[in-house]
Amino acid sequence: MTELATMEFHPRPQAGEAKPWAFPAPERGALDNGLTVLRCHRPGQQVVAVEVVLDAPLDAEPEGLDGVATIMARAFSEGTDKHSAEEFAAELERCGATLDAHADHPGVRLSLEVPASRLPKGLGLVADALRAPAFADSEIERLVRNRLDEIPHELANPSRRAAKELAKELFPASARMSRPRQGTEETVARIDSAAVRGFYEKHVRPATATAVVVGDLTGVDLDALLADTLGAWTGSQAQPRPVPPVVADDTGRVVIVDRPGAVQTQLLIGRTGPDRHDRVWPAQVLGTYCLGGTLTSRLDRVLREEKGYTYGVRAFGQVLRSAPDGTGASMLAISGSVDTPNTGPALDDLWTVLRTLAAEGLTDEERDVAVQNLVGVAPLKYETAAAVASTLADQVEQHLPDHYQADLYRQLAATGTVEATAAVVNAFPVDRLVTVLVGDAAQIKAPVEALGIGEVTVVTAE
Repeated sequence: MTELATMEFHPRPQAGEAKPWAFPAPERGALDNGLTVLRCHRPGQQVVAVEVVLDAPLDAEPEGLDGVATIMARAFSEGTDKHSAEEFAAELERCGATLDAHADHPGVRLSLEVPASRLPKGLGLVADALRAPAFADSEIERLVRNRLDEIPHELANPSRRAAKELAKELFPASARMSRPRQGTEETVARIDSAAVRGFYEKHVRPATATAVVVGDLTGVDLDALLADTLGAWTGSQAQPRPVPPVVADDTGRVVIVDRPGAVQTQLLIGRTGPDRHDRVWPAQVLGTYCLGGTLTSRLDRVLREEKGYTYGVRAFGQVLRSAPDGTGASMLAISGSVDTPNTGPALDDLWTVLRTLAAEGLTDEERDVAVQNLVGVAPLKYETAAAVASTLADQVEQHLPDHYQADLYRQLAATGTVEATAAVVNAFPVDRLVTVLVGDAAQIKAPVEALGIGEVTVVTAE
């Protein structure tokens, strides 16, 4: 008889003691050319993230040239005084780097990710792009054509179409926020290389820019490296630019963007609220998360789990423009999609959730789950250098102190259920919400009118 072999099991690993965590604190400095620098040494992060924040906001675009900031941002990687567009792309690829850029209401951002060993080359390419972009006629024309090709696809997308209509409804026509961030067919078609260069020369300069560098900087003489790259970028000092206050009309009403035959209705319900400088922000973040931040939120529990109207509904707050003097604003919104026949019932139930929230408040259990989800997972959220750099760049754009994010997590953990309830109820008052529905007006107009949530207007989809 043979003996049965026995297996020896290793002891089960045990969880170690939790280590205290806080959002990384950057070191702040400046180059001789006036460029502000935030650096954050993150041992082990061998892919370094660099964010360059330019004070070139959308409301600075010349009249009739909406979208010129976007075209300029895209053109930064389309050649310099040293490299053609093809050569520039090849140089980025050789050093294993990626470079992206985009324009939004606060300004233009360039985002570089590059292996730490290739950081000098990557920073040199970004510096060249900022210092001497080619803005060649042929490249600008190609970018304009590409942008014009994108617009019909965006208008065909229900969620993008809803966002366009909500901005148009909330803000006065004279405000840049009322119009698409990346321009319309009419305005983009007017953009040429002269317009792009004019916007660049007027708004892009080191004195009003900030570079954020995050990653493993072991053995890197960052001061010398920055001086040799971004430090070679020159430009004039900027005059203070008046920033118009954000004005919005959140009178309760409904706009239906008619899509005959649509089998689903896209919902976007919103209004404007305070930015991150307001002391209510932490409680508003917590309350909004309880309302619609996750699969366990109230909106999902009713509209998705109980009624089966949707795959998911989300409530969120997104900063539009931030300013310490109170002229900033955020977009507070609820978004999702439901099947066409249930559009009326879904909206009815959504408003019932909001009214119940105002009458009964949040529960301690909801508050505790939200804190755990928002604060408890923060160390995982910021495992990459890019995530840290992006948040630091957000703080720069929004004129927040360097320690803001670390303070926010402490404030979220200390916010009580009563404060979170009051904040979310004030954020989403049932009689001050603009509702945009992209769907079949013939089927949904009458049921929505019967709800009495505001005057209903139908507009034709482009």
